[in-house]
Amino acid sequence: MMLKLFAPFLLAAAAVVTPSAHADGYPAKPIRLVVPFPAGGPTDVFARAVSEKLGQRLGQTVIVDNKPGAGGAIGTDLAARAPADGYTLLLGTSSTHSVAPAFGMKLPYDTAKDFTPIVQVGDAPNLMLVPNDTPAKDVKEWIAYARKNPGKLNYASSGPGTVVQLTAEYLKAEAKVDLTHVAYKGTALAMPDLMSGKVHVLFDSMPTGLPHVQAGRLRALAVTSLKRSPLLPNLPAVSETLPGFESVVWFGLYGPKNLPPAVVTRVNAAVNEVLKDKDMQDRLARLGIQPAGGTPQQFATVVEQDRAKWKKIITEQKLTLE
Repeated sequence: MMLKLFAPFLLAAAAVVTPSAHADGYPAKPIRLVVPFPAGGPTDVFARAVSEKLGQRLGQTVIVDNKPGAGGAIGTDLAARAPADGYTLLLGTSSTHSVAPAFGMKLPYDTAKDFTPIVQVGDAPNLMLVPNDTPAKDVKEWIAYARKNPGKLNYASSGPGTVVQLTAEYLKAEAKVDLTHVAYKGTALAMPDLMSGKVHVLFDSMPTGLPHVQAGRLRALAVTSLKRSPLLPNLPAVSETLPGFESVVWFGLYGPKNLPPAVVTRVNAAVNEVLKDKDMQDRLARLGIQPAGGTPQQFATVVEQDRAKWKKIITEQKLTLE
């Protein structure tokens, strides 16, 4: 009789204790980190660097699983549909969670509702690159040069809907200059035309753009992070000429929606510790990435603000994916 009387309370207590107990033992097996881009690319290289150190912190192997396709949507969808147990995580980027929804792309998931933000891992600013024979020696002079030649200058991109294109359009809007878009299938294919002066400016990542600057083939006018990059402290930021200008590719860890808070806390703490590791910082520096870290709430705010910024640029500049 007494057992029957207390049964409902025992069941309720079990419902409360079970998730906590499960999270306390996390992780009890290897973790899959879904990377929605091809193996060998910058996101994949970054993921493998982080996964090794993260696995050491968590005491379990973190296995990188590349699921490319549809601009990152295939792998992102796979992660969204995974069980919310912490054993499938996603390395999301500006492309998957800011740019795609800002363009209003039809996606099989809701980037704001179908994921649990865990932690922002890093930021990768771009370099503003110009041909060596460009008359302008800094951003201010370049803007003046562009204003004196309305409609005569162009910018290269890695294709419509990319952060590379959006950064150039952001500059157009803030500097009030008239530039023509020339799309390529990747920034590497644009380099010969930039070096020869057929195109006049390109915003490219540090790992791929900096070697050309160091070899004397191109000139870097600025970096697109809000402040000067500690990786290139002598290079000015665009924001020193256009206050508030910032364009970075962020990388962050997500889980499916309803990920247990204790799991979020565990992974968040582990990543923040990894980012303090000197070897990790050196490895990220070689990739042109600045460590981020912080709380899940801070990460969610960064993504929301980034999405709103690109939505504004897309609307005002009347950009399409064609």
